[in-house]
Formats: sequence, structure tokens, C-alpha cells
Amino acid sequence: MAFVQVGETLELDLDRVRRENVSGSSSANARIELVAIIEGQASIHRLPAHGSIVLGRGSGADLDLDHASVSRRHARLYLGDPVVVEDLGSANGTRLLTTRLDAQATAQTVDQRLAPNARATVANTAALHLGSVVVLVRRSTDEETAPATPDGMVVASPAMKGLLELVDRIAVSPLSVLLVGETGAGKDVVARAIHARSPRSGGPFVAVNCAALPEQLVEAELFGHDRGAFTGATIAKPGLLETASNGTAFLDEIGELPLVHQGKLLRVLEGGEVQRVGALKPRPIDVRFVAATNRDLAREVERGSFRRDLFYRLAGMTLAIPPLRERREDVLPLARHFAARAGAALGRPAAELSPEALAVLERHSFPGNVRELRNVIERAAALAAGAVIAPQDLHLETAATPAPGAIAEARDDEPRGDDERQRIVDALAQCAGNQTRAAELLGISRRTLVSRLGVYGIARPLRERK
Repeated sequence: MAFVQVGETLELDLDRVRRENVSGSSSANARIELVAIIEGQASIHRLPAHGSIVLGRGSGADLDLDHASVSRRHARLYLGDPVVVEDLGSANGTRLLTTRLDAQATAQTVDQRLAPNARATVANTAALHLGSVVVLVRRSTDEETAPATPDGMVVASPAMKGLLELVDRIAVSPLSVLLVGETGAGKDVVARAIHARSPRSGGPFVAVNCAALPEQLVEAELFGHDRGAFTGATIAKPGLLETASNGTAFLDEIGELPLVHQGKLLRVLEGGEVQRVGALKPRPIDVRFVAATNRDLAREVERGSFRRDLFYRLAGMTLAIPPLRERREDVLPLARHFAARAGAALGRPAAELSPEALAVLERHSFPGNVRELRNVIERAAALAAGAVIAPQDLHLETAATPAPGAIAEARDDEPRGDDERQRIVDALAQCAGNQTRAAELLGISRRTLVSRLGVYGIARPLRERK
């Protein structure tokens, strides 16, 4: 089996997965693949093309789903074309969630609870819920090749290739997904890939930055408002979640959503309807949710700053996006991709990266991850004197290999030298003067950054002065 641990780098043993069937022996004719998700861990199984298999807990089942919510003989899968599921009189029931396109090519999710001993067809766009365990079933062949990579997904490292394979498997289901990883690691790109590979790809993809919403306007922006709901509400306005109906809502930096608004978001996820501010009745919506955070939400739950029930609703599947320093094979392909994109934006051919510039990029630790690399290349493409990007165009030599936290937190008033001053200036330039993001890029707290600005005589951006 291959596992995705919550909060850990994804590494799938794909060769071994391809050799497995239910019994663990080789099955060259395997045509059906099953992904079982138990509390954020995914196990992948290759099944025979025909026959039947009992899903349950313990030795009485052909496939053991070790969770208290699963009965010992919970459900039976009849393998074939199509795959059929039968509830075996389980204590917590079997639900089948299927995403379908109607006559207008609009995605709709149908939630069907099976009666005991009732059978239902399992489509490729379906997710089975056996108690609290989610099971995805899809038809595949041993000769199947990886799907085309969506725009923006440039992967060369084994970790990202494995992640992309799992994205392809879960995209077709209505399952909510939680993306975790450092700032700038590419969570937004993965979210768009999930949408692009789903039956909802023809619908809207609405990205919501929860950290950028003013606290006093969070409710109106997310859920909308009716005319006259508050002073200045001269017209009715749908919220961001309502505009995502029949598509995907990407809740970026979900950990920043104020606790007071988390309960209302939970009701949207559970009830499939949203109530505008000032409205008397809720409105139905059909949205697939993908959330992202750079925080440890499990720890935030224990602290009481994030609702436990909302966390479990969002984390139907948790994917960890590794930082760029842990997937060095992606640096050069991404750099060339960003150079080509920057050249197109400037209306000229993509600038080449000199061998010396490539060597500088390979040495740099990129505490700001993919976002930092993109900014570095875009700036270098604009500054390069010719058709080749040289090391000096990258402006990374003064900080060749700074790791996160390289600027020490120890004494805020202790200068570290010209190199540190230049790193701070460069970070502020890359973040357009945003001190919070610059501090994240440097691996220090914002308080330490503000103190160092005074020590080095660096003017604070006007928009952040108090």
C-alpha cells in the first residue's frame, strides 16, 4: 500500500502499488483501482477486473478498512463494467456521492444513501462513504499513461509526480480537499489542477483569500447580502461562495478565517446552501471545496482558534505540498518555465539561463519557495541586458544559500552586516513592500523585521506605517 500522511511530504511507491491486488499478489490483468481514505491517510489498491470483494473492518473482510465507524462486513463491491456496490446491513450506512453533468453541462452532486442490501452503480466520478471512511473507485489499465499536465504544473521530482498522480485520482470525486504547505509552495496551482481534472472544469473556479478579507466584511463577501441589509447595501449581491456554484471554491489561507465566521461556513459545507446577510431564506449551491493553509490546523484546533468539525469537513483528503528545497529537481524546469512566461509577457523570446546562473539557482535554498523563484526569474528577465540571464541578473549572490531562519531572532537590535541588510531590501522588493510576507520570506518574525529596518535605517513602506 502507499500512504499520504497528513502534513508529511507525499511519496508514493508507485511500482509496488502497480504490483498489488487485494491479496498482495501480482495481477497483470488489474483494471480497477481503489483509493481508501481513513483520517487523512490514503491507501491505493489494484483490484482484479472481475469478481467481488467485501469491504469491512477486521479479518472477516477481503479489504480491511481499520476504522471504528466501519462494520466488520460493511459493503460488497461487484467488480466488472460497471462496478456495483451493495450495503451489507452496516451500522453506519453506505453513501454514494456522484458528480454528474446535466443537459446544460452543469455539474451537480447527488448524495444517495443505500438501504440495507440495496445495490447501486459506482461511477468514476463517485465517492463511497462507509461510515467515516471514503473510498474512490476508478477503472484503469496497466498501459495507462499519466494525463497531460495542466497549465502551470511543472514537475520533475518524484514527490511532485506522485502528488500529481493522486490529484488525478481524487479530482473526479466530490471530496473536499485540504492542501497544506509553506507559503509560496504552489498550493494554488494544485487547487487549479484539481478543478481542471474534475467534472466541474467547465464551471467557475473562485479563489478566496481568507487572509485578505477585512474582518468586518467577511460575512458579506463570502455569503453575499440582500438590498438594505446594512448601510450602503443599495443592491443585492451574491457572495463569493454563491458565484462558485457548479464549480470549485478555493479557500486559500483558511486558517486565517475568524472563528466567528467558521460556523456559518460549516453550515454551507454540510447543508449545501448559503444565506445572504439580511435574507430570510437560504439559497442552494453546489460547490466542491478545496482549502489551503500554511498553518498546523490540528494544533489550531487544540488551541481553540479553529473549529474541529470544520477541520474534519474540509479535510476529506489532505495533501502536503513539499517545499521547493525538498524537491530540487523542480528548480531548473520551473526556472525555464517562468523565463518563457516572462518573455511572452515582455513580447520577446524567452531569455536563456546561463550555466553560471543555473548553478546559482541550484545552490539557493529558496525560503520563499516557488513564488520566490518566479519573482527572481521575472525580475531577471526584465533586467537582463541581452538574451541570456547571467548570475548578476538574479540578485541572489549576496544570499547564495540562506535557509529559513538564517536571519537570527536572538537580538533584534544587533546588526548582522551588509549582506543581511541587502537580503532585507531584496525581500521587501520581492514582496512589494509587504512586511509580513517579507518576514516569511526571510524566515523571521515581523517584529524582528521591523526592528531590523530601524537598525539598518531602511525606510518602512508608507502603507504599513502606523
